[in-house]
Amino acid sequence: METSRILHGIRVIDMTQYLAGPTVTRMLAEMGAEIIKIERVPNGDPTRNYAIVHESGRSGYFVQQNRGKKSLCIDFDHPKGRSILIDLIKDADVFVENYGPGVLERRGFDWETVKELNPRLVMASISGFGKSSSHSDRPAFDMIAQAFSGMMHMTGDPDGPPMPAGQSIGDVMSGVHAVAGIGYGLFHRERTGKGQFIDISMVDSLFHSQELAVQGPSLTGMRWKPNRSGHRSGINSPLGAFKGPEGWIVVQCMEAQWPRFAEAIGQLELLTDERFADLMGRMKNRDALNEIIEKWMQGFEHDEEILTILEEARVPSAPVLAPYDAIGHPYFESRGAVKKINDPFLGEFHVPGDPLHFSDFPDSPDLVAPILGQHNESVLQELGFTKQEILELEEENVIGQGDT
Repeated sequence: METSRILHGIRVIDMTQYLAGPTVTRMLAEMGAEIIKIERVPNGDPTRNYAIVHESGRSGYFVQQNRGKKSLCIDFDHPKGRSILIDLIKDADVFVENYGPGVLERRGFDWETVKELNPRLVMASISGFGKSSSHSDRPAFDMIAQAFSGMMHMTGDPDGPPMPAGQSIGDVMSGVHAVAGIGYGLFHRERTGKGQFIDISMVDSLFHSQELAVQGPSLTGMRWKPNRSGHRSGINSPLGAFKGPEGWIVVQCMEAQWPRFAEAIGQLELLTDERFADLMGRMKNRDALNEIIEKWMQGFEHDEEILTILEEARVPSAPVLAPYDAIGHPYFESRGAVKKINDPFLGEFHVPGDPLHFSDFPDSPDLVAPILGQHNESVLQELGFTKQEILELEEENVIGQGDT
């Protein structure tokens, strides 16, 4: 018999779409929560038809983010639909939403209203600029948050344009922050019996990761200002991506590793070379040092030879992998970081696995993404609706269903 997972018995009302919100409820589903995904009639989550779409009409993007959820496709602008949603919120533990500014507020599903329906409710709201800010009425997607948070300013070549990260890191980081907030909200409820509102801003989630670029200018009275440093560090050397014989290799050599690194590349004379004797010297002369390192790397036939030498010397290093290189890679397989799933429409394919590992739950659950409106009947019957009443709701277009 399978052990109940860590969030077994927690019911989540999921009014999310695209990526930031679905990231939250995906992770909660992986921890065993019951997720009732509220999708708007007639088409549901916009990502059902996004990116790579199978001939069946099923989107792999949607499947990856919505496995293990129940789908209730409903018109919550209709009085009967709104009444159903109210009943669900009254009995829920968690309510997650990431609609645009004002969408839920205008419909009476803001925190001040729903906490009156359910004082024990933990609600998490994800938006670009937060619910209480000078910019709270502005719409935002991932790249907007990357730009406004300073992340793009710090990414790219020094003389080139600001660059976004190659994935929707603002969406995912804000989602993970929300998961943490929900966990502590539930913990607070256990101690006090009171619910909690968690206001997550995508901009805040990215800005929080600025480890030097805020305090450095502040401490120096703006005399020092960071800029993009490209594929090499602007504050440490050697640190960055170096061209190997086959691909790119990242080396991060801090002060403690520098002697071991010089020995590993067979150039102990670097330790007594005044250009490289200390960090200030290595930074001032980093172009010369980088050239020495890449010349050493080009003396090998395979990148793996270089990585083996650096590993044996305990110098942190790694190949620059493409995301799809994770498929079949021993590390990603051993961690369950890449997972093969079986979808009834798409068949077998790989997705990123669950990043949270709990000692009592070593195996990740087998979850399937729902068809649009797949759980209309079961959810409504649990609320006390008869089959005839459910049929009438369908005829009135209060609820709907899809084929995928």
